Parts: sequence; C-alpha cells; structure tokens
Amino acid sequence: MNGATGLPSIEAIVIGASAGGVEALLSILGELRQGFGLPIIVVLHLPHERRSQLTEVFARRVALPVQEASDKTVIEAGTLYFAAPGYHLSVELDRSFSLSLEERVHYSRPAIDYLFESAADAYGPALAAVLLTGANRDGAHGLAQVKRHGGLTIVQDPNEAQVATMPQAALDIHQPDHILPIRGIGRLLVELERIAC
Repeated sequence: MNGATGLPSIEAIVIGASAGGVEALLSILGELRQGFGLPIIVVLHLPHERRSQLTEVFARRVALPVQEASDKTVIEAGTLYFAAPGYHLSVELDRSFSLSLEERVHYSRPAIDYLFESAADAYGPALAAVLLTGANRDGAHGLAQVKRHGGLTIVQDPNEAQVATMPQAALDIHQPDHILPIRGIGRLLVELERIAC
C-alpha cells in the first residue's frame, strides 16, 4: 500500500463493459499517455457484427499498443488487450491468456466474470478491476471475487452509466473501493500507473 495516496501497487487492470461500453472505454483509455506501464485487459460484450473492429477502433484512439488476446500469449506491460469474440478469456497463474469455449455466462462469451475471477487468482491484491455500463449482471460476481483476493474494485457510477444495470448489479452484492464517473476512473488509472511504475 502506498502511504501517500492510500492506493495499492497494481500490476494489471481488468475492465468489463457491455451496452454503452465502447464510448465509456474510449473516454477512459483516451486519457492514458504514451508509455502507460500497466497491462489492461478488456472484456466488452458487443453485438456480433461489431466485434472484429475493436482493436482497429481503439488502436487509432489510444496511445497504448492494442491486441486481441490470443491463447497462451504472455501478458505484457503497457499493452491493451481485448477478449476475442466467441471465447471466454482467462488469465493463467503464469500470467498468460487462455481462451475457452465453455458455456456462455449471463448469455455472454466472453464473460466478464471469467476474466475477473481468473485474474483475481493470478494477481491477487495486485489487480485493479473496473466494471462499466451494461445491460446484464455479468461482472458482479467476478468483481466480488477480486475483492476477496484483496484487489482494488472500481464501479462506474450507475447514475452516469449509459445503461445502469451492470454497475448496479455489482453494487447490490458488493461495496467497491471506488464508485466513480468515467472521468474519475480515467484519472484513477493514471494515478495507479504512476505509483506502480
């Protein structure tokens, strides 16, 4: 724990978003400077036909290198990863990715819960998890799991979310460390990276 700010030292950031998520993510990630040092791993539910353009859209708007997460890839610092369409994305204990075709969770594959729970196991207290706008309950249990492993949990203020269902579902079962508007989340990630790197 960093004494001055009360913020923990983080090694990775995971983000989950659904309906309204592209805009929210562009706002948050657009704030990050060139050379941002932490890996950011994102599960974003999108209608099928829009998915494949994600990496291109974000690569144009974000200072970090952007990749689609692929099986067995070792997670690298300072890289933005998106879950591939149609596969659950997990973080292994050796901090590499694994993709799986297990059953959908909350009608979704990739599911935010899968990413959050596996990353909580891999990173423990060195993980920050962010849950954004969305129309289902995916991510609520994963976020609670991050908290149980000592990680930092951040939920978008449901009053500000384009679709409040997902952040509200998380708040129903868990008191996160931070409930913030989009601008506040962007600033917090900058602060976490400054402490860690």
